[in-house]
Amino acid sequence: MKKKVRKKQTEKVAVKKAVSKKTAVKKNKVPVRKKVTASKKKAKAKPVKKRKFEFTKMVASGNDFIIFDNRRSNLKNGSELALSLCARTSGVGADGLILIEKSKKTDFKMRIFNPDGSEAEMCGNGIRCAALFKAKKNASIETLAGFLNAEIRDDGIKIKMTDPKDLQLNINLDIDGRVYQVNYVNTGVPHSVYFVEDLPATNVRMMGRLIRYHRQFEPEGTNVDFEKIIEPGVIGIRTYERGVEAETLACGTGSVASALIYHHKFIGQEGSYMVNVHTKGEEVLEVSFDYKNGAFQNVWLKGKAQIVYKGECYV
Repeated sequence: MKKKVRKKQTEKVAVKKAVSKKTAVKKNKVPVRKKVTASKKKAKAKPVKKRKFEFTKMVASGNDFIIFDNRRSNLKNGSELALSLCARTSGVGADGLILIEKSKKTDFKMRIFNPDGSEAEMCGNGIRCAALFKAKKNASIETLAGFLNAEIRDDGIKIKMTDPKDLQLNINLDIDGRVYQVNYVNTGVPHSVYFVEDLPATNVRMMGRLIRYHRQFEPEGTNVDFEKIIEPGVIGIRTYERGVEAETLACGTGSVASALIYHHKFIGQEGSYMVNVHTKGEEVLEVSFDYKNGAFQNVWLKGKAQIVYKGECYV
């Protein structure tokens, strides 16, 4: 009898061990299944949905701009928008992106972003487009360079610029062992003006880049205008634009800078003047100003602007 009892007890112990082994195996499989499930869920993450916005494409003197009415502040990141939308092949394509926003001090605020994503203080051709976009005959406009006034006329749009500052003549730049003499003035944005004899033959891209990044103008850099005197009161220019990092068909603030440097350096007489500026975009811009005691006041830029088309984009 004792032998049979021992045998049954031994069998029960063996059964319990077998059950515990099976349970242990099942417990080890659970975490593995959870990891696989988690990774699958992560792989199925939904992409960010883009929103549709209306824009207006405008041109002034060959400079083209993408303009958004952002008075409701729906667009938050102008830098990212400019990087994607200003691209000529993958975006809408433009020399700059403009946001029209609310202002507590003027009729509206203009913010302008370059194709490289940087925000500029203002833009002479861009602000004419902004004025036409708002379609108000007389408007005050807030910019990072200050408050400007715009007048829409039948023969063009006039912009009263901020008074120029930091005027400097005959700055010698050592570039690869050669000295280049440039002139400098801030007309809302910084400009260096270099006089040339043969404007069409000038390598604007190469020379412009060297001067734009010269240590003399660090850290913000400078736009570079190459100027040719055609006749008294008439000049021609080509401009390498900071932020675009290339030559553009025209530059409003560059036209103003070139006209002021020309008068200050070669005319120098007091009074009220107007200089005609021939741009690569073939439009002749008018720069008028008062000159007294070596300083400029009442500086106006006049030129045309037009709406090219309206469209929608997803951002």
